[in-house]
Amino acid sequence: MVKQKPQKIVFLYAFLLAVLVFGIGIFIGFSFENVRNNNAYLTYIKSEVTLADVKFQNDILNNLDINNCDKAVKDNINFGDEIYKEAQQLSNYEEANKISEVIKAEHKKFDLLRAIFWVNSIKIKNKCNASYINIVYIYKYNNPSIEQKALQEVYSKMLFQIKQQYGDTIILIPIAGDNNLTSINTLLSNYDIDKLPTILINEKTKITEKISIEDIKKIIDKEIRNGGITKLN
Repeated sequence: MVKQKPQKIVFLYAFLLAVLVFGIGIFIGFSFENVRNNNAYLTYIKSEVTLADVKFQNDILNNLDINNCDKAVKDNINFGDEIYKEAQQLSNYEEANKISEVIKAEHKKFDLLRAIFWVNSIKIKNKCNASYINIVYIYKYNNPSIEQKALQEVYSKMLFQIKQQYGDTIILIPIAGDNNLTSINTLLSNYDIDKLPTILINEKTKITEKISIEDIKKIIDKEIRNGGITKLN
């Protein structure tokens, strides 16, 4: 019996150590999840401000003349970059979490924001004769098929690379095309977009099938040579 006491103590230490490690793991996991949720919540709160901002920008473009086109174009490009970054953050959060009804509702708000921004970008191009290229990526958000998922992954990677290469020359706007928002449905109908995913370059060129990144660059380069100007129908 005397010989068994040290063995019992070893088992007790091992048990306590296992409990400690398990407790630390739970704490770290909870802390990480809490930080991630807080970051997502902050992104959603920021979207409220951004949505109000882009709506007000739309009112200004509708009712006032633009006196400083250089600044308007620069601000719009910067605005587009911020919206694109927020879209990436939201996508990363959704991939790491189960999609709830709350997240779906928030996603609709982001889609509405990007759609208004798209229209504003066209207006600024027309009023200021700006040469940046609008690239709108309309994708299927709700239950995409295997084929759609695969094509959307290809499109996303290519457009990310293109944005990195062309920088401020292009404004990249991702929008879910199947969230049943009347305004977005009207826009898609206006450009005869009835298939998802679709890449729309400068409100003229539609891409709905697999394409190489080199061919997309050729389309963009052609638009750049032509000055990049389009009209809102």
